[in-house]
Amino acid sequence: MASTIFNRRKLMGTVASIFGAIGAGSLLAGSAAAKNQSAGAHKMGRDGKPSDPNDFITPVIVHNGVIYIAGQGAHSHDPEGKFPFDIETHTQKVMDNVKTLVETGGGAMDSILQLTVYLTKIEDYDGMNKVFKTYFPNGGPARTTVAVAALPGQSLVEINCTAAVVRK
Repeated sequence: MASTIFNRRKLMGTVASIFGAIGAGSLLAGSAAAKNQSAGAHKMGRDGKPSDPNDFITPVIVHNGVIYIAGQGAHSHDPEGKFPFDIETHTQKVMDNVKTLVETGGGAMDSILQLTVYLTKIEDYDGMNKVFKTYFPNGGPARTTVAVAALPGQSLVEINCTAAVVRK
């Protein structure tokens, strides 16, 4: 009896491995996820149009109902940096960029699942949080915050995130 159970488990494990290796499991499932996966990743620019394949960084990627947002700094879309150099201003600028990109990908602020925040000074943590909270009145997503030596464009904060698609 025990050897029969072991053989069935071994057989089913082997069959599952084979189907997984050739991708047939998702084809057999006929699920929405399988259909999305066959469509591939949708790489978009800030405007929601397909990104230039020659671009070094893609701002928004949507794959299998998940939105991936590249790191956004305060310098993004304001290369002249003609705004105040304080954590509140930088955080607001970054969060506005994140919000725009998440919405471009078909999400909303409440559909953000996870953020990673990079600060050039850990002393700016409270100032960043003060602004951050205004973008999540219903409670925030999972988040990691770390201090780093420097960020591009002299930004005081950079944030990347993952969100769920909530509309198409």
